[in-house]
Amino acid sequence: MSWQDAALLSLRSLRRRGARSLLAAVGIALGTTLLVALLSIAGTADTRIVSQLSHGGPAAAIHVDDAVPDPAGYDSDTLKTGAHRDLDDAALAAIRRSPHVSSVVPFLSSGALVVPCPGADPASPAAPAPCRHRADTYFGTLVGADLTRFHDLPITVLAGRLPRPRSLNEVVVTQSYVERLHLDVAHPDAVVGSDVEFATPQLLPGTPARFRGRWYQARVVGVVAQTVDDGDFLVSLQQTQAARGWALAGVDGRAFRRPTSPYSGLVVVADTLANVHQVRREIFAIGYANSAPEHLVASVQKYLHIVDIVLGGIGSVALAIAVMGVANTLLAAVRERWREIGVLKALGAADLDVARWFLVEAGLLGLAGGLAGTAVGTAITAVVGYTVNQYLVDQGLQGIDLGGLPLSLVLGAPPATALLAVLAGLAPALRAARLPVREALGG
Repeated sequence: MSWQDAALLSLRSLRRRGARSLLAAVGIALGTTLLVALLSIAGTADTRIVSQLSHGGPAAAIHVDDAVPDPAGYDSDTLKTGAHRDLDDAALAAIRRSPHVSSVVPFLSSGALVVPCPGADPASPAAPAPCRHRADTYFGTLVGADLTRFHDLPITVLAGRLPRPRSLNEVVVTQSYVERLHLDVAHPDAVVGSDVEFATPQLLPGTPARFRGRWYQARVVGVVAQTVDDGDFLVSLQQTQAARGWALAGVDGRAFRRPTSPYSGLVVVADTLANVHQVRREIFAIGYANSAPEHLVASVQKYLHIVDIVLGGIGSVALAIAVMGVANTLLAAVRERWREIGVLKALGAADLDVARWFLVEAGLLGLAGGLAGTAVGTAITAVVGYTVNQYLVDQGLQGIDLGGLPLSLVLGAPPATALLAVLAGLAPALRAARLPVREALGG
């Protein structure tokens, strides 16, 4: 009996017992679906997340401060600084020369008197006046960043958008500002569209100390989970540079020291996650304190691998149960086909021919179930990936496409399930092959 004859005989047997064959194939399909979906979602999620973190994501961002490094902070995830050190364009150029640096985004912090001004129209020149007399004024910090490179900033937008680059009348706020206005932080979009007024101080000569403020008003265009530095407000770098220039135009005094560093800090993005530690070492050598969540990312990767193992184990158990169903189906088929087996052997079929018949039948069941399961698993992966991506976008995060299946998984799943089904059919095939002719014809 050739392989072609065995295939034709197997197809006829499968058609003759269609319901049982269909149930066995469906069991394999369900197991394959679960295994393919779990492995593809877990594996693709790990690859895409780590890839995103490695190329400009928050985990590849290094925070550089305008201070000398503390030797104890070399391997720490938290920022540990020593004495102040000006951070200027020469330092930026030195850091940018590193072969492992993808981008350098400077930022500048500036203190300001904050006056919440809800309902005011910044287009009206008379609007700021009543806002300056509100009772809920406080002293806060504005963080100005180069917003042309906002993709490289570790910022999560919760509502609205970021200010336009170089804009002088737009600002985004943090959740702490929303709480200060006694609004629900679960609905941060309630503060979008309101106004806020700022006044940066300038020390005037004379005794006692006298100050005058540079007043300006801005529209809240978004809410973020955090800013680049400690502060409730994120504005364009040009805004805080103007505030710094106003402060420098004043005098120096014991009550008010004029800042001298052109930048408060930098966000340095390494080209890959593996080079974050190398870039940190180079920045330490240049002489500036920095920090990055290296240990946190390493822990996240370990936990992701554990999740992969658990999900793969669940899918493997489901597939193993389905394969055992194939073995059970073929064992029942051996009992039903005793006379057929006896007739074939009486006509000259060898034991190997009978075993081949059952093994081909098992392989066809596994292949059909594997193809169907791979197709359904691919569809489930696409739906889950779309849902996850939409959720991330709705939360103001950068989306991650989980819909793409590894080609090796798509091409390898059907043959693998067919091979498992053949292995499960070995015992029934050997039983059928060793069946004596006299017992088979008399059964």
